[in-house]
Amino acid sequence: MANPWTEQRIHFIDFEGNIASGIVEYGVVEMGGSQIVALHTRLCRPTGRLRIEDVAVHGLDEAALAGATPLAEDFAQFADWRETGPLAAHFAGAENSLIKSVWPYPRNAPDFARPGQSSTDWGPWIDTGALYRQARPGLAAYGLAELVVACGLQGAVDAVAAEFCPTERRRYHAAPYDALAGAVLLRALAAEPAWAELSVGQLLALSTLDGGKRDALQQRDLFD
Repeated sequence: MANPWTEQRIHFIDFEGNIASGIVEYGVVEMGGSQIVALHTRLCRPTGRLRIEDVAVHGLDEAALAGATPLAEDFAQFADWRETGPLAAHFAGAENSLIKSVWPYPRNAPDFARPGQSSTDWGPWIDTGALYRQARPGLAAYGLAELVVACGLQGAVDAVAAEFCPTERRRYHAAPYDALAGAVLLRALAAEPAWAELSVGQLLALSTLDGGKRDALQQRDLFD
């Protein structure tokens, strides 16, 4: 099959924060040929109020974020990542909403669901949450930490975290660690022949939980 997704450059993204506080941390794992190549991460100045319950989750308070610059300053970097391949996330709806709250559109970029065409959208995304519901049906939960443990991948996540992740952020609900965990999940799928042989368009279609959008993407991939 032409253009298998395992040959495609992919950037796996996780954000900490929410619409109210703004994004306070990002982790972006650069994947090449389905392998983890690099991790990009930094703290970001909040654009709204940090709630106590939010700090309890991600562990970043006003003192930790003092001196950080807003995510909005990194548009060129995120636009470059979007131009080189599809973005990925675990249950990507949250990341898609958050990135659009900062920049509604990237620069004009390739539409990886429609080869040869362009798009001014951050998606469609490769979504490991959606993919694993199909790859491992019947699990009790598909949250990131639960899924990693259920698939026997916690050791692999900790190994790549020891290589790439800042020591103080080697925990779930830290953006660099969660992005690495998602990338390990995606890498594990790439090791399975039935998944590795899919095209980029097919992987994007299977990542789309909306039935109408999924069917449209699959039809495009069949005829491109």
